[in-house]
Amino acid sequence: MLAVVGAILVVSYAQGADSRAVQGLEPVTVLVVNKAVPAGTSVAALKAFVTSEELPGKAVTKSALQNLDGLAGKVTAVDLLPGEQLVAERLVEPEALKTSGMIDVPKGLQEVSFQLEPQRVVGGRIVAGDHIGIFISLKGGGLEAKPEKETTQLTIHKVLVTAVQRAPAATAPAQPSADGATAPPEDTSLPTGLLMLTVAVNDVDATKIVYASEYASIWLSKEPLDAKDSGRPGIMTKPEVYK
Repeated sequence: MLAVVGAILVVSYAQGADSRAVQGLEPVTVLVVNKAVPAGTSVAALKAFVTSEELPGKAVTKSALQNLDGLAGKVTAVDLLPGEQLVAERLVEPEALKTSGMIDVPKGLQEVSFQLEPQRVVGGRIVAGDHIGIFISLKGGGLEAKPEKETTQLTIHKVLVTAVQRAPAATAPAQPSADGATAPPEDTSLPTGLLMLTVAVNDVDATKIVYASEYASIWLSKEPLDAKDSGRPGIMTKPEVYK
């Protein structure tokens, strides 16, 4: 009887050894990736790729997440691998992912950058992956027959934007609400500051963009691949505006 009891005690002690070892290291429950996750995966979809695990406190990364509360709308910034802890830096706003220069440049094209004010960039609402139309305006020289005339033309169609860099926006202080709680300020301001856009174009169009940036002016439209091209107005001059 004593031998049986002793055997049971030994087994119980062995089974609890791992648990006691972890308890002695102040365990923390964190989210761990259990299946490979591609970059751009939403938090809603991410739930199927992670599990909660109890790890020794010394092994837990400082920014490791314990849950996904309050993170709705964010996406993974990079590919995640099985076994890694899910840390806060891996989740970003979709816009941040699009502006990080992760758009592949089509074979045979080159990238060129230029700066514009927000009103020339569809109110600053263009992001990497969009396609744009590039309007170039010349104060003179656009028409050989009438070189003194001002002209504007939608010169380059459906250009792929590969990156957008924005000046940081000023943050207004939070205002107390009627119940005394601090509420975030309502953002009704116009976009400010220059935007730097990088686009993928061929060598000829790259030269046109550089020339316009140096000696003319540029205006952009958001021109998706299915946007209609009427073939008109071609080159716009003063007499054409009212036609």
